[in-house]
Amino acid sequence: MTTRPVLLIPGIYNSGPQHWQSLWQTRHAGVARVQQADWDHPDCDTWVRTLDDTIAASPQPPILVAHSLGCLVAVHWAARHHRPVHALLLVAVPDPDGPNFPADAKGFAPLPPTLPALPVLPRRVLMSSTSDPYSTPAFSAQRAHAWSAEHVVLGALGHVNADSGLGDWPQGWEQVVRWRIE
Repeated sequence: MTTRPVLLIPGIYNSGPQHWQSLWQTRHAGVARVQQADWDHPDCDTWVRTLDDTIAASPQPPILVAHSLGCLVAVHWAARHHRPVHALLLVAVPDPDGPNFPADAKGFAPLPPTLPALPVLPRRVLMSSTSDPYSTPAFSAQRAHAWSAEHVVLGALGHVNADSGLGDWPQGWEQVVRWRIE
């Protein structure tokens, strides 16, 4: 039996060595990272093309696990492309119109109002923090509703990154494991 592939979609500046995405990649088989050419100056169209190329090269529909700006890449990809994926996990979706959105990130607004229906994107979960400096609880709830995603509120975990002290974040990995065995 093969293990369903997992594609990690980091945000701006990539995910450092203590970020849960990096820990998952080093600790679990079949977990790969979408490699962007320029992590410091994200361009939505370029990053979406890179994601599409990576999904196209996957041996089977992957599980997409996006963090921060990577979430916006994933939803723009889903709105533009029709390659099937097994599931989509969006963690700490930033508000591109928010006051802390990175000035170096170009072309991420406006967000897609909806995402494709089955079978292209059958499983979707949006996980958010109540203390994320790049979002608000109301924004996260609105995006989960608009994108027909199950919304999991994690509590006050900041930006759900290495600074949040999550280590390899077992709660997030448990969601991925459920999808991997389907």
